[in-house]
Amino acid sequence: MAKKKKQEELKGSDWITTYSDMVTLCLCFFIILFNPDEITQAQLDAISSSMATGGIGSLAGGLTLTSGRAADLGNTIMSLPSLERGRVMGQALRRAISIFQPEVNSNKVKITHDERGLVITLAGDIFFEVASARLNIEEARDVLLRLGTYLDSSLLRGRKFRIEGHTDSEGVAPSGPWEDNWQLSVERSRTVLLFLAALGIDENRFSIAGFAHTSPVSNNSSAEGRANNRRVDIIILDEGHL
Repeated sequence: MAKKKKQEELKGSDWITTYSDMVTLCLCFFIILFNPDEITQAQLDAISSSMATGGIGSLAGGLTLTSGRAADLGNTIMSLPSLERGRVMGQALRRAISIFQPEVNSNKVKITHDERGLVITLAGDIFFEVASARLNIEEARDVLLRLGTYLDSSLLRGRKFRIEGHTDSEGVAPSGPWEDNWQLSVERSRTVLLFLAALGIDENRFSIAGFAHTSPVSNNSSAEGRANNRRVDIIILDEGHL
């Protein structure tokens, strides 16, 4: 009788094994999601297939990650130039966030990614003198030195860059040196270019543009919005925007 009771207790604890397997699989799955650059597409496909079962009551096992023809096909696909460039841009984004973390935290620098590529935005009111294309060198020197080292790193070898100047919708002062916001925005772009070129970065990798007030990121009806619009974007261009 005691032996039968013990067998029933052991049988009732079988769920623990299944539960432990599930927890282990979930842990592996979320580790993969945390850093997808470290896994190939073939492995992701195999993981996805292994999670598909024949029904609620099915006890069939999943697929393994053994390399084979499917894995070879996945590795071939993942070696395509466009996917390789995508991985590089992901690494470049993480590197930029790490390099400029103090300025990102203080809103002096913003790092984003859009259809143009990876965008590093310098706040105009901090990095330039008021209504001027002259750099506020105390604020700008260290950031631009780090920017130059980053742009000239092996991670971005062969990449092209564009520097875009932007203003708010307010007109320039009649007594100032600028005819209009178009001229001011271009000159701010040119100032950043000249600083970076002086660090030894090939200026042929750059293009510059001035958009004046035509590409706002905030509403110009408030002082805060106008300040957000006064900016210079340094863009690491995607292939389609060279």
